[in-house]
Amino acid sequence: MKWTKFTLQTTTEAVDLISSMLDEIGIEGIEIEDNIPLSEADTKGMFIDILPELPPDDGSARVNFYLEDLTNLENILNQIEEGLDELSQFVNVGERTIAMSETEDTDWINNWKQYFKPFTVDDILIKPTWEEIPEEHKDKLLIQIDPGTAFGTGMHETTQLCIRQLRKFVNSQSKILDVGTGSGILGIATLKLGAASVFGTDLDENAITAVKENLESNDISTDRFRVVQGNIIDDKAIQDEAGYQCYDIAVANILAPVIILLQEEIPRHIKHGGIFITSGIINMKEQDVRTAMEANPELEILETTYQGEWVSITARRK
Repeated sequence: MKWTKFTLQTTTEAVDLISSMLDEIGIEGIEIEDNIPLSEADTKGMFIDILPELPPDDGSARVNFYLEDLTNLENILNQIEEGLDELSQFVNVGERTIAMSETEDTDWINNWKQYFKPFTVDDILIKPTWEEIPEEHKDKLLIQIDPGTAFGTGMHETTQLCIRQLRKFVNSQSKILDVGTGSGILGIATLKLGAASVFGTDLDENAITAVKENLESNDISTDRFRVVQGNIIDDKAIQDEAGYQCYDIAVANILAPVIILLQEEIPRHIKHGGIFITSGIINMKEQDVRTAMEANPELEILETTYQGEWVSITARRK
């Protein structure tokens, strides 16, 4: 099945009003393209490390929308023209030309699965739940993952860096704090390596479902891995629920700006001598994270490891 894409050339000052107008007509799935950089307020709470380089903002913008049924197209376009006429009395709507093109009907939620194949991290085999175990890896420690709509297949370099660090410190008494747990892959890896329990936090409600399903896929009892939705950085209720000075290891595979904030909070939750494993740090941000940790009297950096352009920094609470 094919969809028809419509691109309306307009201005940045008009996109919000145009989006509302299209919504009132009944058009869903609106996409805005412009060259306005994200502000600090825009990126607060978003896991964005490196922002894309944009051309200079010339005030122009594009509003894309998609239609499957074109039987009423003339009427829809007439409504859009009438709406633009009305809006032009209050705001500069720019060129207001509309271009039409075809696009494939793609199953975006599941299309990525074709790229997620079994792979190993040393002697650990990580595979999607829908794939068979390769014969040559049947002797490896198995972790099965279906991230669903949560983040984390394990294929990314940062996840692999964290897994390698975790296996250095996990033992049968280890209580783990997994911040930004996503699919639960790091917490599940620690349980497979023998950890006693995991407490996970994530901003995305989908993580709770993903973790539960992945625990079932790995035959792990749900009472060993508890996950809550919220931000441990600034949510007192989440901080209290996690508990204080009770974890042997905390792990956070997020991004450098978030880790810089986390390094102030995490020492309150791990024991003296507890380990804080971090990644999601692009190499150009390594020094920023190191500087923050070195300035924290509660932490001492133990080790820094690398894979590709990514960095993992492991620290200990003093």
